[in-house]
Amino acid sequence: MSITRSVLARLRVDHGEAAGLARRDPAWHGGKALAHLSGKDGKKQAEHDLEQSRLEIAREQELLWADDSQSLLLIFQAMDAAGKDGTIGHVMSGVNPQGCEVTSFKQPSAEELDHDFLWRTAKAAPERGRIGIFNRSHYEEVLVVRVHPEFLAKQQLPPGHRGKRFWKERFESINDFEQHLARNGTTIVKFFLHVSKEEQRRRLLDRLVEPGKEWKFSANDVAERHHWDEYMHAYEEAITATSTRWAPWYVIPADHKPLMRVLVAGVVVATIRSMDLAFPTVTDEAHVANEQARQVLEAEGAPS
Repeated sequence: MSITRSVLARLRVDHGEAAGLARRDPAWHGGKALAHLSGKDGKKQAEHDLEQSRLEIAREQELLWADDSQSLLLIFQAMDAAGKDGTIGHVMSGVNPQGCEVTSFKQPSAEELDHDFLWRTAKAAPERGRIGIFNRSHYEEVLVVRVHPEFLAKQQLPPGHRGKRFWKERFESINDFEQHLARNGTTIVKFFLHVSKEEQRRRLLDRLVEPGKEWKFSANDVAERHHWDEYMHAYEEAITATSTRWAPWYVIPADHKPLMRVLVAGVVVATIRSMDLAFPTVTDEAHVANEQARQVLEAEGAPS
């Protein structure tokens, strides 16, 4: 199922528009356009819609691979327990792993800290013909380090004030970097999985009480909840400053996982369809050679 233009517009933060996270409901059910996902059979219908999108993404991935002039980069950012890993797994489970790579960005290494903050993500940008997925990304450098300035102090940066201008310049660097990728054939789409604080609480509790889930829990997740408002402010400013025509942000309501996955898949389908991909053209000379090869192969199978 294709996501309607009105739903895409609702999710997208347009260039120059404020992110408006406070007015975006993490528990949104999809409205009239997606009413079939909120009824008694909503979960089953969501899985059906997701499967249709997976098939479409797989078909388009083959075209992306054959075209070999462009690439697709999907960036996922969210608070803990919002569902990044699960969403990536469910939405992208139908793609050929040879043409898709997921990169998870953790705490920077000593080598990475000896370079600029975009170096490690630039190295992981997808090759032509491929899909790249960032599970967290360079945006950590305007989110986590903004909430925790002690991390920024370890980055061996030149002396200087770390006020509003510093963050404005980081936003500008991100926009320039993403525009450079776009100019060179990488289509970028960014997802903020918008989970509510209460839903996050329930999911963290689930990890502690459900068998087989405790390994996912980190006590630091609870400590980070004390900085919730600071994170929301950092996300608001980052998304507002960096949702551009060449790399838009989509704010995905994340309290209902089945709907969240359908929406992410719908955005991916709409994005890859817009890339104007085409299978390579076979030259006349190659076509003649192929015709001769066909005749040889058919002759081999003919009865003697």
